[in-house]
Amino acid sequence: MANFKYLAKNGAGQTIQGTVSAKDQTEALSELRRKNLVVLQVNRESARKVAAGGGASIGGIALTKGAVKAGSGVKKEELVLFARQLATMISAGIPLLESLEILSEQAETVGFRKCLEDIVDEIRGGKDLSQCLEKYPKVFSNIFCSMVRAGEASGQLDDILARLADYLEASAKLKRDIRAAMTYPVISLFLVLGITSFLMIGIVPKFQEVFSSLEIDMPALTEHVLNASLWCKDNWYLVFGGMIAGFMLFGAYTKTSVGERQWDWVKLNVPVFGPLFRKVALSRFARTFATLIKSGVPILGSLEIVSDTAGNRTISDVVDKARENVRQGEALSEPLSQSKVFPPMVTRMIGIGEKSGSLETLLEKIAVFYDEQVAAEVKSLTSMIEPILIGVMGFLVGGIVLAVFLPIFELQKKLATS
Repeated sequence: MANFKYLAKNGAGQTIQGTVSAKDQTEALSELRRKNLVVLQVNRESARKVAAGGGASIGGIALTKGAVKAGSGVKKEELVLFARQLATMISAGIPLLESLEILSEQAETVGFRKCLEDIVDEIRGGKDLSQCLEKYPKVFSNIFCSMVRAGEASGQLDDILARLADYLEASAKLKRDIRAAMTYPVISLFLVLGITSFLMIGIVPKFQEVFSSLEIDMPALTEHVLNASLWCKDNWYLVFGGMIAGFMLFGAYTKTSVGERQWDWVKLNVPVFGPLFRKVALSRFARTFATLIKSGVPILGSLEIVSDTAGNRTISDVVDKARENVRQGEALSEPLSQSKVFPPMVTRMIGIGEKSGSLETLLEKIAVFYDEQVAAEVKSLTSMIEPILIGVMGFLVGGIVLAVFLPIFELQKKLATS
């Protein structure tokens, strides 16, 4: 038997140290985990202590501060992998500090590596992991830090990290589905605008002299299209400048408090895309809420995080109202059912979950249901948008072509009657 000196976190989140007798380090780790301790470091008492000084040393290699800012350029996929690997290592009995050292060495992004190195230094100094993560809000979101804090308090950090990785993967998949649904119509819209601009500015004005030499009465459509094309050719900078300024003003307005609320309301109620945005918002609400409650985050804190991460101010306002209801001891489902955002099925399932004590289970079922609905909506939109865009392109391009050929038809009629 040998004595092992350890540094760990207890159920109250306090940093404690002591010694434990065991045959080897693995047995010492198992003994500490049986006591519901989150192990930060464990070493034989005779082992060489980690040197303290100006820089940390990992594996004998000195870590120096570089020019890259810690936490810059971190990819979402890398964050998911980090949560999954850290959960696996802690579950396998590797101390938290050693796990973070290993993950910092194999981090792909330089900014993420520096971020983890700083976290290792601070944990070695006795800080909680959640406290260290909060220093990098651009990397670790509010929900990430809150779930880690709940895992530290409950002694189930590995389980909660695995649950967090599942949540991040599901959220990433949802974003990919939305991106897939929006990419095709956006690209097609730009193509339609580009082709129309090319025809109106580069092609139609060249027919002015031809039409003038025909000595016939111009059809109304041809006259309007020709006048519009000549104006666009002479004022092309106003056309493109106006479009760019319009996009910029729209973007600036939607960043204001009033503009953001109005735009978020429009997104939920606009034809064609509205149902998709609504289902995405409901899926994000249910999955985030379920993950937080299941991880042991208090319901008021969970609702605050859900409001911050909803991605839609209309949803956030309803959640904030529900949070106040819960604070006053009222039911969560009441303000949700009064709003026109949450369907009756969702509010009734939440109400049943409150009464039966299985709220997180029913919320997970809601999230799964709406994830499936989003996938089906994406397929439906793809098949619906294609003929709509083809029709719009046919109307614009066909109208311009028709305007060009109508004078020729009129000339043929004139020649036929003469």
